[in-house]
Amino acid sequence: MEIQKETVSIFALGGVNEIGKNMYGIQYKEDIFIVDCGSKFPDESLLGIDLIIQDITYLKENRDRVRALIVTHGHEDHIGGIPYFLKQLQLPVYATALTLGLIEIKLKEHGLLRETELHEIDADSVLPFGQVEVSFFRTNHSIPDCVGVVFQTPIGNVVHTGDFKFDLTPVNNESPDIHRMAEIGQRGVLVLLSESTNAERPGFNPSEMAIGGHIEEAFRQAPRKVFISTFASNVHRVQQVIDAAEKTGRKLALLGRSMTNIVNVAAETGHLSIPDGMLIEPYEIMKLPPEQVAVLCTGSQGEPMAALSRLTSSAFRKVEVLPEDTVLFASSPIPGNEKNVSRIIDSLYRLRANVVYGSGGESGMHVSGHARQEELKLMLTLMKPKYFIPIHGEYRMLYKHRQLAESVGVERDNIFIVKNGEVVDVSKEEARQTRSVKAGRVFVDGLGIGDVGKIVLRDRKLLSEEGILVILVTVDKTDGELLMEPDTISRGFVYKPDAEELIAEVNEIVASAVQQVQKAEGSDRVVIRQQVKKAVETLLYERTKRRPMLLIFVMEM
Repeated sequence: MEIQKETVSIFALGGVNEIGKNMYGIQYKEDIFIVDCGSKFPDESLLGIDLIIQDITYLKENRDRVRALIVTHGHEDHIGGIPYFLKQLQLPVYATALTLGLIEIKLKEHGLLRETELHEIDADSVLPFGQVEVSFFRTNHSIPDCVGVVFQTPIGNVVHTGDFKFDLTPVNNESPDIHRMAEIGQRGVLVLLSESTNAERPGFNPSEMAIGGHIEEAFRQAPRKVFISTFASNVHRVQQVIDAAEKTGRKLALLGRSMTNIVNVAAETGHLSIPDGMLIEPYEIMKLPPEQVAVLCTGSQGEPMAALSRLTSSAFRKVEVLPEDTVLFASSPIPGNEKNVSRIIDSLYRLRANVVYGSGGESGMHVSGHARQEELKLMLTLMKPKYFIPIHGEYRMLYKHRQLAESVGVERDNIFIVKNGEVVDVSKEEARQTRSVKAGRVFVDGLGIGDVGKIVLRDRKLLSEEGILVILVTVDKTDGELLMEPDTISRGFVYKPDAEELIAEVNEIVASAVQQVQKAEGSDRVVIRQQVKKAVETLLYERTKRRPMLLIFVMEM
């Protein structure tokens, strides 16, 4: 990508026209800075895939120019891809204390901690990188220690907000630094990149502080054990659960590895205050009177292997959800997870538990961590950008954010809705969107990174929908004569005992195809395989209207 001398180039490798795997690049001359490196969980169509990360081909091709990875906060869609990124490209990582603690857990798991250069920053840090100076400002979100980023370049400032909202009465008393944001706006903002997740929702978010009273009241009314499930990373919510347990005389147990890890890191960095003796081990839950126990667990999105899901199937040793226990969902289903959450709720009702759930604020147990329309307009008004790029969201969210920007005075021609890989080149005089860099999705499957592509996924989809038929053919290697009856094995296509007639018909047509090849071609295995495949495909579609995957093995003896 050729860069004009006095141009700042901005591109996304993830996080626009989608939710998740956020990664953005800011380039001035020979300096490239990366903001965030998240991951995304696969949907049901990506069979067997564990994680989706970014294609960083452009960064690897320009590795000598990439100066730093700067992380705005500790959510998975902003830090989940870091270990995979660092395996391909070693960079210094800059993040706040809590975010750095969560990153360290991931690096330990991948054996990368010792070889990675980590730097702790805060909202007052200033990082000089040649002609570019990087500074920060405090925001708030559903996890503590969040910052926005300012790139001061010779031609103007580029601001990346990270995920944010304006909560003026936060649980941790760390309000967004509106004065700093206003100062940045007064100095002049050439380009603003601002999140769009809640751009469709009008008004302001309620304060997280409002949730604490609802949680405490639910704890008081619960006649037996209380199970409460939320995002492990929502440290503010976790603090309110701890406070409610203390006020109602309950001990608190943690279930789920991510919950335990994040609570430990948050406590070590001073973002959680846990009274002495409050936490108990899971095996102690059933030893205490049920009215003296609360359980904080993962699984609010219905994840099959998370703690709450395992509780509904009695897969937790010595921990059970019993009749009249209370289960609180202190979160809102992420779009796409509704079916999984509904399944968990149904299972809890079958266990005769009291379940409190609802979308958004319906249950009083959840508020969003993302800015709504009035908050997005406030950020735009404070920053007063010349050019604006909405990020973090699907197209309709970006489009709505563009309309909000126009409503507060940003010129329509100065707003760019981009796709992953598209580049916006900005100078003092103009901004252009005419070029692109390579971008896309890379799939993580077990230990494999990027070794599963469209063809493999197509085969998996075919296997899942139509099944497989394996046909073993044994022929004489000299003349191609069939030596024994073909053997047909069905998996996921038809149940053999119930389809003996069809299997017998398949074997007959295989034998016929082999005899035809023998007369014309002799013992050519490739031709035998082709003719058998063609004949069997035709027969199966005529009989079943299905096209299973066919694996045909020709053995010569």
